[in-house]
Amino acid sequence: MSDQRTNDLIIIFDTTLRDGGQTRGVDFSAADKQFIAQALDDFGIDYIEGGWPGANPTDDMFFSKDQKLKNAKLVAFGMTRRGGRSVENDPGLNAILNAKTDATCLVGKTWDFHVTTALNIELDENLRMITESVAAAKALGHESMFDCEHYFDGYKANPDYALSCVQAAHQGGASWVILCDTNGGSLPDEVYEIVTATKKAYPNVRLGIHCHNDSGVAVANSLAAVKAGARQVQGTLNGLGERCGNADLITLIPALMLKQGYQTNIPKDKLSRLKPLSKMLDERLNRQSDAHAPYVGDAAFAHKGGLHASAAQKDSRTYEHIVPEIVGNQRSYLISDQTGRSNILARFKEVGIEIDSKDSRIESLISEVKHKEFSGWAFDSAEASFELLARRRLDGVPDYFEIGRFRVMDERRFNARGELVVESEATASILVNGKTHHEAAVGNGPVNAVDTAIRKALSQVYPLLSDVELIDYKVRILPANEQSSGTGATTRVLIEFADSKGQNWRTVGVSTNIIDASVIALSDGMCWKLLHAGVIV
Repeated sequence: MSDQRTNDLIIIFDTTLRDGGQTRGVDFSAADKQFIAQALDDFGIDYIEGGWPGANPTDDMFFSKDQKLKNAKLVAFGMTRRGGRSVENDPGLNAILNAKTDATCLVGKTWDFHVTTALNIELDENLRMITESVAAAKALGHESMFDCEHYFDGYKANPDYALSCVQAAHQGGASWVILCDTNGGSLPDEVYEIVTATKKAYPNVRLGIHCHNDSGVAVANSLAAVKAGARQVQGTLNGLGERCGNADLITLIPALMLKQGYQTNIPKDKLSRLKPLSKMLDERLNRQSDAHAPYVGDAAFAHKGGLHASAAQKDSRTYEHIVPEIVGNQRSYLISDQTGRSNILARFKEVGIEIDSKDSRIESLISEVKHKEFSGWAFDSAEASFELLARRRLDGVPDYFEIGRFRVMDERRFNARGELVVESEATASILVNGKTHHEAAVGNGPVNAVDTAIRKALSQVYPLLSDVELIDYKVRILPANEQSSGTGATTRVLIEFADSKGQNWRTVGVSTNIIDASVIALSDGMCWKLLHAGVIV
């Protein structure tokens, strides 16, 4: 395949929050979406598809808030107008058009079989639907894009009609026309040939590619499309998506930038955040990360004893296709793990810790972090806990308080109306400057009860903590090991906090007791707030 490099800049379009939400077992909350969008924006993604306005309460809540993106454009997804209706008389389309976003991406049929069978309309009416809907979005000030659903199947069945759909979107003013392998059944040679033919027919149309992974070649298909002239690539983090998933941006981005020399708007120095970005999503969704994922998996640069390990220790190029640190990973030998000094120093920079790279204390901190992560801690998703751990070992953190005793009682009963009531009551003793503060609280569940009791006690001394809100709480039962199994297995709790100043921070706690793990994470959350507020004791 020849390489159609008329422009080496590839635009990255992330659809994790929309396509990824269709993954079996994945259910994003509005807080999840907001956090992931901010991470994508900070990484340098060009477009972030937030979801489908009007489709569900979660998407409506997400789009109702100002996401404060600095780099990316927020995109609302949805369908073209329905057949037989005007743009003005289609509530579904208008929910998308009225969304406060930078751009819209409307999807429409481009396979004649779908038009006549699924929509049961005339082929010409479908073309009008495309043009009018795209034009309506553009008229309202959105950057208007169009997804050609089932484009490759449609082209194979009726190339003239599939091409006419591309033309219809272009006539409506689409800034990008994205060719979609919706069934995921095409192969790289087919994708290359069809994208090449489409580019030849409409050389002035900016083409994108959107591939599903049903044949296991979504990444390869995307790369083939880019070689044929597509200049926007759509995909999801970790290949999330319906059925077998979408093209994995975590694999695609380094393949484009490091292997093929294409430019993106992602700074090269941010490629080292690829592994943390991938791990963040898994932790956010309480999923086990794929150790064998290309580029970012824990096993991607792991060498076992024997010929491979021996050669890699002499020169890593013998068994490694890139330097692992470029994508935020690290080399490891299963007989003796290598240190992660560069990764730790990068984390220090992120949280504002200044330290000499030769400081001997770094080694002990690396050892502690590795030991804790082996025991179940997840600092990639809990930057506040990592910062506190590092500062406690390096320059100290004030002893703001000490959590003494706490007790939680649950009561399950029926009230006078015969309704089932489950109540949690907690008591907590907090020691501040030698003085004990004891409080009790009733909550919606044991964690809420103990959080409320601790907060009531601390707020007597630190009123600013009354401003802190717990906005997300996730529990994960970690895989059993030799020390713990079954109901005694280790529990990890991740908590996200927010305050009225717009700050968000995340902490982690690990214990065999879910309440104890929660209290550890809650304590870190309060301590981080006091530290960053400049409170002196």
